[in-house]
This record gives sequence, structure tokens and C-alpha cells, in this order.
Amino acid sequence: MAGKFDMSDLGKLTYYLGIEVIQHEGGIILKQDRYAAKILEETTMDDCNAVHTPMDANVKLSKAQEEKNIDEECRMSIGCLRYLLHTRPDLSFSVGLLSRYMHEPKESHGVALKQILRYLQGTRSYGLCFKKMENVKLIGFSDSSHNVDEDDGRSTTCHIFYLNESPITWCSQKQETMALSSCEVEFMVATEAAKQAVWLQELLGEITGRPCERVLILINNKSTIALTKNLVFHGRSKDIYKRYHFIRECVANEQVEVEHVPGEEQKADILTKALGRIKFKEMQYLIGVQDVSRVDFKFKGETVGLSLKED
Repeated sequence: MAGKFDMSDLGKLTYYLGIEVIQHEGGIILKQDRYAAKILEETTMDDCNAVHTPMDANVKLSKAQEEKNIDEECRMSIGCLRYLLHTRPDLSFSVGLLSRYMHEPKESHGVALKQILRYLQGTRSYGLCFKKMENVKLIGFSDSSHNVDEDDGRSTTCHIFYLNESPITWCSQKQETMALSSCEVEFMVATEAAKQAVWLQELLGEITGRPCERVLILINNKSTIALTKNLVFHGRSKDIYKRYHFIRECVANEQVEVEHVPGEEQKADILTKALGRIKFKEMQYLIGVQDVSRVDFKFKGETVGLSLKED
């Protein structure tokens, strides 16, 4: 490129749009420590006490029309937190849930926002690690929580994809249409995951220059898995829109493989609902979010310790 365009070599990427990048022989680390500190400073929460989870498991947010409206600066804070999700999938559900009420935030939403900021205070140094590996394999997880929205009863659906052991893309959102059963909602979110899997498959093939193997998608609902493979499973599937049968074609064409995963190993669970302290910590570790101020990598058969200190 330098032969065709006027370019300046600035060396390895270290900081870009609030994302800190540490590159070394064992892999790459992404974090947003400084950006998180800026959010806490602007919200005057930089001296607050830290908590262990971004949202309590028993919290049920709604439009709460009877409550008072709060300062509209809450919207700006939520918007800043959404950008933080580039390296913090553990915040996806709590921030996504608050985003549903940005147009008219109430007092209960302000309390939930402070909880997230207090959690952020204790986890500023958390981020994602991408380890160097020879083999390349895509694995996806899809999950949903059936009828949890207090206002319309719609489900929260999600998927997360890993390149080897590192998360590369994730999504947590309220479903567009109402599902009539847990099987139906799981089937619909599995279809969305299959669409993402095919896109990632093609993208990875362009980058590496060779065909990508079929993507494994792990689901913790056995009825959904049967539905993706059995075309005569009409008793449970007659109400599912035809467009959601896209995943059946992907399975038949061997683009996607669907397997069962136990609920305790479902990495996408943290993206669908608020969890208790112990369960949240377990899922946070499984999803790949960790304290990157001290990280150990395996490089050329040896464990290499990397210690990161603030400037």
C-alpha cells in the first residue's frame, strides 16, 4: 500500500477511538480502561464503592409511568456505556435493558444505572484477550430468556461467537416478535445465530484465503435442536414463521452444525438476564472477560506472564 499511496508508518496500533490495544508475541489485548474512567468522572461516580454485579438478579425494570422522570443526562451516560460494550460483553444485558427506556428514564432506571457504574468502578481493568493459535475454528452459542419483559412479555435473545477461545462478536436484544413457547423462541434465536455464522464463515474465508469449516452452534434446548434437523416436527413448529427455517437449510447444506450444551456451560446465559453474584462470576469467566492487568499466555509451549501497569 505504501508503494501506491502516501502513507506514514505510525507503528503498531495502541489506541483507537477509546479502545486500548496491547500487541505482543502471545496475542492481543483489548480494553477500555481510560474510557471507563472518563465515564465515571463525567457522572461523578469516580469515588463510588464498587459492587460485584452490574444488576441484581431480582430487579425487574419497566416503563414505570407512575414514577418521576429523571435528568436527561442519563441518556448520555447510557450511550457512553453502549460504546463500552466493544470490549465488555458482560455488560451487554444490563446496558441493553436500560437502553429500552432511554426515551423517558424514570427513577428506577437511574438506580439501575448507578449500579452499573459502581460495577464498572471495580472492573475498569477488565477486557478481552486474543491468544495466538495455529488452528482457526468458529464456535457460537445462542440462548434466550422466555417472556421476561415486564411491559410486553417479549424475550431477550442473544448469541456470541468465538474464534477459538476468544469472543469476537455478540448480541443481546429484545425479540422483535412474540414467541408462543420456549421452543419457538429458542428456534428463532438459533436462526439469527445461523445467519451470523454464515456471514462470519464467508468473512473468515476471505481473510484467510481458504474455505472455513462449518460453524458449531451450541444450544441448551433439545427440542430446538430436533426442530433444526427434523422437517416433520410439525406439532411444535406450526406457529413459527417460515423465514426462521433458514437454519434448517444451513444444517442440511453442512454450513452449520447444531449441538446441545448443558445450561451451566451455556456461555450466552450472561447476555439474557441478570444473574446472582456467584453465577455471574462463573459466566463472566466462561465468556472470556477478565482482568487484563495481569494475563498469562501460552506461547511456543511456554507460559508467558504479561503485567500491564497504568501510565
